[in-house]
Amino acid sequence: MGVFSMPSLGADMEAGTLVEWLVAPGDQVARGDSVAVVETQKGAIEIECFEAGTVKELLADLDAELPVGAPLALILAEGESAPAIKTAAPPQPAPEPAPASVADARTPTAPPPPAAMPKGTVMASPAARVRAAELGLDLGTIRGTGPGGVIVLGDVDTSGVQPASKPAATPAPKGTPAEEMRKAISAAMTRSKQTIPHFSVSETVDLQPATDFLARANAGRPPAERLLMGALFTRAVVGAAAKVTVLNGHYTEAGFQPATQVNPGIAVALRSGGLVAPALMDAAALSLDQVMAGMRDLVTRARAGRLKGQEMTAGTITISSLGESGAEAMTGVIFPPQVALIGIGAPKLRPWVVADEIVPRQTVTITLAADHRVADGRQAARFLDEIATLLQQPEAL
Repeated sequence: MGVFSMPSLGADMEAGTLVEWLVAPGDQVARGDSVAVVETQKGAIEIECFEAGTVKELLADLDAELPVGAPLALILAEGESAPAIKTAAPPQPAPEPAPASVADARTPTAPPPPAAMPKGTVMASPAARVRAAELGLDLGTIRGTGPGGVIVLGDVDTSGVQPASKPAATPAPKGTPAEEMRKAISAAMTRSKQTIPHFSVSETVDLQPATDFLARANAGRPPAERLLMGALFTRAVVGAAAKVTVLNGHYTEAGFQPATQVNPGIAVALRSGGLVAPALMDAAALSLDQVMAGMRDLVTRARAGRLKGQEMTAGTITISSLGESGAEAMTGVIFPPQVALIGIGAPKLRPWVVADEIVPRQTVTITLAADHRVADGRQAARFLDEIATLLQQPEAL
């Protein structure tokens, strides 16, 4: 594996604070093992390694705020030699990069200005690109301080170049965890609305079959083992996403990348304020009881600040529910780079036509927010129809 670096745990993450090591030099680690805890605007998250090996050295200090890509540890597979470790600091005392040839060394001239570099060579984080675009700045004129010279958000903010209509910005002081969470949500959702062409489609579904099924399934079960309606919603969404695959995946610079499995992000309201949406991994392979147990586990760990990095980045579609009481419908904002979000309103008892008779039935309104770059109204309607069909056959979930 070599150098284990600070991963990106969200589309707008610039840096994280290393708060705890879960391994020590000499420890053996396997793929998926948690090795450290990193504090971000969305709370404390466990980060995992992606290959097996032996921890040779810890390269970062606790409580250090490190940019995405910064070296954290040296983890070597059997027989693997330690690579050269690149850091953000230049190798020479002078700020200019080392000369590329002996002739350059004899003639100590300054490197060409960034603007003269070939188009496409500027490396910058997604948040830095968005901020530069907002300010009308050319990234080629900004020197990056991130790993390997990558331009990060702070470089743009402190570049000293501002549009004529705006005064020079001063760094805002950090707020409470709840305020920082709200800032993170604001940044992600602003980016979503600015870059994703949203459209929404809604359908009200007869929920009585699912309601009756839960009553039968929970009879005699202790409270800790009872199924909740949220588990049925999740299984129905997973089934629909497996059939309408154009709504399950990520939209990147290379275009839409359909996912090979369905990892629904489950929106969890935190007690301190704000939301996170950790992924329930490969939910199509889980039974209804396993989905319920997985959702309980995600909620517990989210509120305790012990989520894993993969759970924060591997979601392929997000489900946000208002619970058992509240408004009857909700239209959500897509979480990039995903392309769809399902908003589920609170179940309501209303008159419904069944076999030419009007009877009272439990119903729910489900709203799909979709990315128009990958889907249109017909595909969205099919997705909602699949959910409705599955909720009419809860025994099959």
